[in-house]
Amino acid sequence: MITSMTGFGRRQGVWLDGTVTIEVRSVNHRFLEASIRLPRLMGSLEELFKKAVQEHCSRGRVEMTVSLQGGRGSARSPQLDAALAKQYYQTLRTLQRTLKLKGSIDIGIMAGFRDIIVLSDQPVDDPKLSKLVEKLGLQALRDLSGMRKKEGALLAQDLLSRLKAIGALKQQVAERAPSVSQELFVRMKERVKKLLNGGEIPDIPRLHQELAVYADRGDITEELVRLDAHMVQFQQIVHSAQPAGKTLDFLIQEMGREINTIGSKASDAPIAAAVVQMKAELERIREQVQNVE
Repeated sequence: MITSMTGFGRRQGVWLDGTVTIEVRSVNHRFLEASIRLPRLMGSLEELFKKAVQEHCSRGRVEMTVSLQGGRGSARSPQLDAALAKQYYQTLRTLQRTLKLKGSIDIGIMAGFRDIIVLSDQPVDDPKLSKLVEKLGLQALRDLSGMRKKEGALLAQDLLSRLKAIGALKQQVAERAPSVSQELFVRMKERVKKLLNGGEIPDIPRLHQELAVYADRGDITEELVRLDAHMVQFQQIVHSAQPAGKTLDFLIQEMGREINTIGSKASDAPIAAAVVQMKAELERIREQVQNVE
C-alpha cells in the first residue's frame, strides 16, 4: 500500500535526573531531505540518523530534533546568537538615524536583549548518553514510519473511492458515446438536405461516406480505452508497496489529457456534464497525491 510523506514520532527517556526528548516529523518534498539537530557534543550521531532516515523514507523533508533538559548529565552555558545581535544593532542604528537621536549603542544596551545571549543545556560527553540518544532516535524514526504507513492507508482509501467515482462517470460516457456518433451523422445529413433545398444529390454513397468520416471525428472510443487503462494502472500502483507518488502524478496528467479530449470531441450535453465531474474528482485526486511518498 502507498505511504504518506507526512508523519510524526516522539520518544522520551530519563538520563540521570534529567530527560532526553527526540521528535521526528516529516512533510511533503519533491526529494528526500533530512535535517538532524543534535547537541554540540553528539555530532557523531548525525550520519547514523541520516542513514536511518534513508532506510525508512524515500521522499519528504524529515526533521529530527534532540533536546536535553537539566540533569547532572548536562552543563549550563551561555550561547550567543551573533546574527540576531547584528540585526538588533542595525535596527537601532536605523531608529537613531530616522529620529535623529543622540547617544551610542553600546554593550549595555545590546546585553539588555535577552534572546541574544541565552543559557542552554550542553551535554557532558558520555558514551552511555550517546547510546540512549541513538536508541530513542531509532525508535522515534520507527514511530514516524508507522504513522506514514497509516496515513498512506487512509490516502489509498480516499484515492480509490474517487477513482471509482471517475469510473462510474466514464461508464456513463461510454454508454452514451455510440448514440452521439449516430446523432451527429443524422444532424449533418439533415443539414446537407437543407443546403441542397430539395435538389438531387449526385452521389449518395459518397455523401454517406463523407458523413461517416465526419462523425468518426467525434468518436471517443480510443480515449475511453486509454482512460480505462490508466485507471487500472493507477489502482495497481496504489496497492503497491513501492514509492509511487511521482508515477501517480504522471498518470493523473495522462488521465486528464484523455478526459479533456473526450470533452472537446463529444459535442453532447450529458457527456460534457460527466466530463466536468470527472475533472473535479481528478483534481481532488491530484491534491491528495501530493502527499504520497
